[in-house]
Amino acid sequence: MIVAWHELPDTFTTATARARGVHPRDLYSARDSGEIVELSRGVFRRADAPPASYPDLLAVAYRAPRAIVCCVSAAAVYDLTDVIPPRVQIAVTTRDRPPRISYPAAEVFRFSVDTFELGLSTIEAAPDDPIRIYDPARTVVDLMRLRHRLGEPLAHGALRRYLRRPDAQPGLLLQLAITLDVRQPLRLALDVASAQ
Repeated sequence: MIVAWHELPDTFTTATARARGVHPRDLYSARDSGEIVELSRGVFRRADAPPASYPDLLAVAYRAPRAIVCCVSAAAVYDLTDVIPPRVQIAVTTRDRPPRISYPAAEVFRFSVDTFELGLSTIEAAPDDPIRIYDPARTVVDLMRLRHRLGEPLAHGALRRYLRRPDAQPGLLLQLAITLDVRQPLRLALDVASAQ
């Protein structure tokens, strides 16, 4: 059988390919010949597709579709930090089993079900390939919540960069901080940032 790769989506999984009649032998032959690129185990992208802006985030999103890109990974997307995390950071609910993704390496955070989708947004990791990610305000508040694990300088730096954005909403930060139980540390950090 001759596979018409252009009939598959730009990014697809082994299951999608098999559902469209592609034999695994043909799939791996196409990978080996360079017609498709394997982004992660069982996640592929057509070689003729437009380049992905965030290929690692895209691969992890296909491996864990209910997860949300968070923390330093989200901060890097929004230019709230110069830190490039060594692992894609994603959040899942406390009810979900954390996915095990070795490539690209992923770090999983477990967030409460009640506030899991608070601040949920999307970005295009590749043209017409949206992924779930927390918005900039939620990202700053999460960095503040996890400052003891991820670092105080990172959290404070992200806050300062956020406040310099034309779309910054300090009031929204405080609302999120109240909901996520980090009001006092965020309030103090806002006071310090506004005094500088």
